Amino acid sequence: MKYLLGLFTIIFLFSCSSQKMSTSKYSTIEYEAGACFGSCPIFKMTIETDRTAVLEAEHFNFSKEFSKGEFDKPREGTFKTTIKESDHKKLITLLDGLDIKHLSDKYGSRNVTDLPTSYLRIKFKDGSSKNIEDYGKRGTEKLSTVYKFFEDLKHKQQWEKVK
Repeated sequence: MKYLLGLFTIIFLFSCSSQKMSTSKYSTIEYEAGACFGSCPIFKMTIETDRTAVLEAEHFNFSKEFSKGEFDKPREGTFKTTIKESDHKKLITLLDGLDIKHLSDKYGSRNVTDLPTSYLRIKFKDGSSKNIEDYGKRGTEKLSTVYKFFEDLKHKQQWEKVK
């Protein structure tokens, strides 16, 4: 009986700790990449706690070649997916490593006029939020890694066009 009680205790403690590890403190994660003077991808990606995501793609997200005529074309569309669990865990790990609440709200110098601006908007489950505007996408090394992750995430998921 002692062994059985001990086994149940261990299983209970393990299940509690594994639930804590899989719980994210973020309710919504949003990344937006703005235009530059060239062919920088222009898009906004919003990811919810349940890993559902919306990609609002404007220009230069799926084409490999730069063309000035790209701006004359209609926007690329709105897409939906469920982010792969492994990619979502990686994103959460990257965000946790940022210590987001203590980062500056703005980065970059507007002395150069042709750089893209990125926006990272985080809503926390406690009701608070953090918005970071980064002109030139070079705020910190860890932020640059997060931006690159979002850029790559567009190509690693199965997006379904909804409009």
